[in-house]
Amino acid sequence: MKNLLKKMRLTAAIIITKLAVIVLRLLNRGGTTFPGKIALKICPNILSELSDKFRVIMVTGTNGKTTTCRICAGMLDKSGIKYIANKSGANLASGITTTLIDALSLTGKAMVRTALLETDEAAFKTVAPKLKPEIIIVTNFFKDQLDRFGELYSTLNYVRDGILSSPESTLILNADDSLCASLGQGVDNPVFYFGFADGVYPETNFSSNNDAPYCMNCSARYEYSSVTFAHLGHFKCPRCNYERPEAKIECTQVLHYDNLTSTVEIKVPDGKFAVKLALPGLYNIYNALAATGLGYLLELSEKDIIHVLEGFETGFGRMETVNVMDREIKMILVKNPTGFNQVLRYMMTQNNRCVVTLALNDKLADGTDISWIWDVDFEILSFMQNKIRFFYVSGDRAEDMAVRLKYAGIDEELIRIEHNENQLIDKILAEAGENETIYILPTYSAMLDIRQVLKNRFNLKDFWK
Repeated sequence: MKNLLKKMRLTAAIIITKLAVIVLRLLNRGGTTFPGKIALKICPNILSELSDKFRVIMVTGTNGKTTTCRICAGMLDKSGIKYIANKSGANLASGITTTLIDALSLTGKAMVRTALLETDEAAFKTVAPKLKPEIIIVTNFFKDQLDRFGELYSTLNYVRDGILSSPESTLILNADDSLCASLGQGVDNPVFYFGFADGVYPETNFSSNNDAPYCMNCSARYEYSSVTFAHLGHFKCPRCNYERPEAKIECTQVLHYDNLTSTVEIKVPDGKFAVKLALPGLYNIYNALAATGLGYLLELSEKDIIHVLEGFETGFGRMETVNVMDREIKMILVKNPTGFNQVLRYMMTQNNRCVVTLALNDKLADGTDISWIWDVDFEILSFMQNKIRFFYVSGDRAEDMAVRLKYAGIDEELIRIEHNENQLIDKILAEAGENETIYILPTYSAMLDIRQVLKNRFNLKDFWK
């Protein structure tokens, strides 16, 4: 009787959830999260019930989850593996539940066997043990949304607990991140590390290591032979000798780097190859290395891995490019100081005139504490003011962003506030010259709002596709 009731609950959850997805999609509402919430109410243990139906690959970490998932999707495509994925970035238990149920028939049979799931770091602790992932990719750990995640080491421990409850999972970890690399210590899981070779892209400002300057094991300050950015690099503790582990997937040269692409040499266990990545930014090289790790585990040839990396298309809001009215709009999600600083450094490679828009919200999805914007190095924008026609600020906390820009040394006459998304798009398109770039740097909910306007006007894909 108990088993029958459990089966009835599961069947009801599947049917009602699939109907909810259909209705919400017809209403153009996405249906990525709410249906999963319904399923979890009806059948709280539904993720455990579904785990045997799927081969699960999970991607978590502070920055780069969505982009890494997109490149991993290319690796799966190239392997001829059909898969489902939460492409919208709905990465809590509710969004993951929606994604999995969407791939089931009404009778509960999986129509696709592989699931590629971006997973929120805080949710990973509970979701991973239920889904029993075959492969876990962890990108990095940086300070992020203090009101939701709490202290940085709490976030690390959420992921650590999930891994300790997943002893059969193969781990793909960032060797250059002392926090991430520590997840491979003291576990029986197979571990593949990725990172930059020593001295390939040496960071000159070592003082930027504010997130994790002290040893995980003994609290001594790390020594570095080279740094890429923030606390990522070749670290070693002088007291207990905890150090950056050897990486099997490694960037050994940066051959070319600009605001459009980057050409790098990548070493894998079987050799080396040069590849022109279809996206710029040091942080995106890390994302490419993580996905290359998956490609290697899938036994793809070097030729196939290169094909995926060179043909990669960005996901919505992650370096997404929209060409309209002879102008190029680049939308780049920003959500914490380290990620924002890397975007600003990328913008420094801009050679032509441009318009910059910063959209700051303080909703739950963004983090209600916006004090983090004072840790962003906006001061570097003052060095490229001659290239920027105007700085538009938007979102619920637009005035706070305007004040931050003023204190960063930006000329007040260049700062303009516009809360209305439709009027914002009108103004930035009018201000940008022909063949110029418009940068839109929004937090998560602001990105959804602005992108909806762009979708309606310029027939973009829905964000969940």
